[in-house]
Amino acid sequence: MQRKHFRMLLLIVAFAMMAAMVVGCAAATAPAAEAPAEEAAAEAPAEEAAAEGAGLVGIVLPTRDEPRWLQDQARFEELLGSAGVPVQILFSQGDSAVERSNVDSLLTQGANVIILTPHDGAAAAAAAEAARAGGAKVISYDRLILGTEAVDFYVTFDSVAVGEAQGQFLVDNAEGTGNPLFLYAGAATDNNAFLFFEGAWNVLQPKIADGTFRIVNSSEAVALQDKAELTRDEMAAIIGQVTTNWDFNTAKSLAEANLTAAAAEDKGDVSILAPNDGTARAIADAFAADADVTSFKVTGQDAEIASVQYIIDGKQSMTVLKDTRTLAADAIAAATTFLAGGTPEQTTTYNNGAFDVPAKPSEVITVTRDNVQAAIIDSGYWPAEEFTGLE
Repeated sequence: MQRKHFRMLLLIVAFAMMAAMVVGCAAATAPAAEAPAEEAAAEAPAEEAAAEGAGLVGIVLPTRDEPRWLQDQARFEELLGSAGVPVQILFSQGDSAVERSNVDSLLTQGANVIILTPHDGAAAAAAAEAARAGGAKVISYDRLILGTEAVDFYVTFDSVAVGEAQGQFLVDNAEGTGNPLFLYAGAATDNNAFLFFEGAWNVLQPKIADGTFRIVNSSEAVALQDKAELTRDEMAAIIGQVTTNWDFNTAKSLAEANLTAAAAEDKGDVSILAPNDGTARAIADAFAADADVTSFKVTGQDAEIASVQYIIDGKQSMTVLKDTRTLAADAIAAATTFLAGGTPEQTTTYNNGAFDVPAKPSEVITVTRDNVQAAIIDSGYWPAEEFTGLE
């Protein structure tokens, strides 16, 4: 994203804050408090903000063990601190019970808006309903909360487009026929994992059907390889065989097991659908260590610093940049609009199994070695000093 676009997003946030103050939602700022291991507090103590009658925004992120969510935390702290919005950021550490407890804590502290990234989309319905019952607006952030009408807005990237970008990269870099294809997916509890896989399947399936690719590591996918559109249950069957649970060690162990089971002819020049950057690096390390793998192309997403370096070094082939500055700014704009008594502008809806949730998806960008300088460095997403080997 260009700097000019980003400055415009910040102006939108600032305007929304001015509107909030006009209707009496005055914001207060205070030094950040040191948080315990299970949670992180951002710019202002929640108790002070609530006592002063300011509109508190509570944010619940799924884990601090993945770099992606630390990126989001940093973006929220930067933007909300600049805007003077009192905020509390908590982490659920992959536990739906902790997630619910975090929401209850934020309500007790006076949260008017809760931005929630669910660990488990279905289980998070209870937390969203508790927030709604407590009088807070609920913004589902990046991942969709499922099976409840207690969701006021959804801020996301186009997850199907992410998967399509990953699949298209593999298609564009495949030559001839019979290319070994290894499929991996995110956690079966995360609705986004299904959307990412759906997008990738949209692009890869025609090339599987015509013989360009040959699936190696999923009998369920092989059984369905001639079907262009999969049901959720069919995707679940495939994901059940190739899930990484978004975990580095799980991904590496699964990749090593797949390589051990595969014959030499199932290796050679390999194409790998990896769901995100953390799993991509783990899977890449496993494939790089196998003597029967001549070369491999592996996908990713999130533009994590470590994966950008892997791309520069030729260890990872691509990532999908989902600019967290854009996503955080969209979430803040929605939150401040709610604080001002308004309704955020929607561009589409996503059905969560209970109703069509108003939403605003953001664009995604494919990043390879060829455009890493422009997409990552020149855009200001990460500074050049974070990397070595840039030309």
